[in-house]
Amino acid sequence: MSLKNNVFLAPMAGITNLPFRILSRDFGCALAFTEMISATGLARESSKSFHYLASSSLDKPLAVQLFGADPSILAEGAKIAAAAGADLIDLNMGCPARKVVRTGAGSALLKNPLQIGNIICAARKAVSLPLTVKIRSGWSRGQVNALEVARLAEDCGADAVIVHPRTAEQGFGGRAEWDIIREVKRALRIPVIGNGDICSAADALRMVKNTGCDGVLIGRGALGNPWLIGEALSFLAGRGDFAPPSLMEREKVILRHLEMEIQHNGEKCGLRNFRKHLLWYTKGLPEGAKFRKLIANFSEQDYLLSELQRFFLSCRDTETGHADGYTRTSESLPA
Repeated sequence: MSLKNNVFLAPMAGITNLPFRILSRDFGCALAFTEMISATGLARESSKSFHYLASSSLDKPLAVQLFGADPSILAEGAKIAAAAGADLIDLNMGCPARKVVRTGAGSALLKNPLQIGNIICAARKAVSLPLTVKIRSGWSRGQVNALEVARLAEDCGADAVIVHPRTAEQGFGGRAEWDIIREVKRALRIPVIGNGDICSAADALRMVKNTGCDGVLIGRGALGNPWLIGEALSFLAGRGDFAPPSLMEREKVILRHLEMEIQHNGEKCGLRNFRKHLLWYTKGLPEGAKFRKLIANFSEQDYLLSELQRFFLSCRDTETGHADGYTRTSESLPA
């Protein structure tokens, strides 16, 4: 697989659906991952699991991330994903969510390297697509085995390893230990992608310089800030010339994202899914907290569009020193 750059969008449950992936590609993302998909769900022909595979010509190249604990089922899931148009298969061996761990999948596999080897070998035999493995540093601070697992992945035919250097027990708390990424990179011949604590373009550049990793996987830093991808590309290219988005650009991107969500999921589900994105998009903006409180229970597209327009008009007034503050009038209430 030949990629245009080395900045990628991480798989995030409930986040990286088709609209969010397309939006991220607008800012230069070279490879986007689906949210985590159950291989068992695909093998059982679950409509929900197949919905996660939804893609389009604007969503290329596409990495499909699968999770599971059974080698044969993961191999079957990989075949199904490949037939559905995946360009790369990624095996999740790092998710710390309890509902995943209790099935023996995700980060629970870090306690069973033998099973990891069986899974990767089975998936490698099942598909000819590029195959990657996403891991954590280990199960716990006393069980850090990222280097062992990464070497095993390489020996079993993985084409790259993605390292999030937190333990499963850490979840998303604490600090990502980037030294582990450097250790894995020095030991492997295949590419190593770094993930974890990339909240700014400077973080992306520092990760590459400090660890020698071949690329960066941006996750939570892109929530409400897809511009981070373009900014990271600018920093990595040695330019640092990426201009922060204006209020008009922010509003434009929010409206585009909302439109795609509704097209993809329908108005009711699309609006519900988009609520969390609005919380992130408006964080830090003038009177953003008041806006978020006022639209907390919206259920109509026209009402939301009207409130968004008034909110950004208020923000622009604040910039020019003419703000009356964001308040909801009786005319803006849904009928």
